[in-house]
Amino acid sequence: MKKLFFAALAACFCAVSFAQEGQPLNQLTEQEKELGFELLFDGTELSPEIWQSGIDGYPVKDGYFVCDKGGNLETKKAYSDFILRFEFKLPTDRSGNNGVGIRTTAANLDAAYNGMELQIINEDYQGIAPWQQHGSIYGIIPAKTGAQKPKGEWNYEEVIAIGPYIKVIVNNVLIVDADITDAKPIHNAEHPGLHNKSGFVGFLGHGDPVQFRNVRILSLAK
Repeated sequence: MKKLFFAALAACFCAVSFAQEGQPLNQLTEQEKELGFELLFDGTELSPEIWQSGIDGYPVKDGYFVCDKGGNLETKKAYSDFILRFEFKLPTDRSGNNGVGIRTTAANLDAAYNGMELQIINEDYQGIAPWQQHGSIYGIIPAKTGAQKPKGEWNYEEVIAIGPYIKVIVNNVLIVDADITDAKPIHNAEHPGLHNKSGFVGFLGHGDPVQFRNVRILSLAK
């Protein structure tokens, strides 16, 4: 498992700058095509063949989709080990509260507890705990801060999940580097889905108008 993880991680880091610089909007790069990435959003619609649950809560505008009513927007396909890439833009006047849900085993469950939620939020939002900062595995692993661009700019994020190893990279900065094998909640709540092996991937909105584009995923499962 560790050998596979570090091999995939090395390939991922080699591709990060390429994925950002000159990334065609809502298209796969030639390198991503060769690696086998799947495009999850083509810039025109959230396809019901790819997505389920909260499609109506995320309208498409000018090549991106934005959290409106929010809710859980989840893939119809389950993923176990994967590399997820996307860009996000946070609002300038709100916290931007959203999240990336991974390994959630049924639609419309609370991914923070029935899988994992990786926080999406403005870093300067006041009054949140370290385990609520952007990129944190909610309630489990705090993330480093300082990687976000100024408000109103697009940020690049990459999530690598291989077994119990979870890494989150924002704008080429590694903000989470975790082995959750023995991880336990650091707040007063149970997380029964923390060690799920596989599940849906998606976005978890609370009504703040966070924008997303260039969403693609590479399954590493064999």
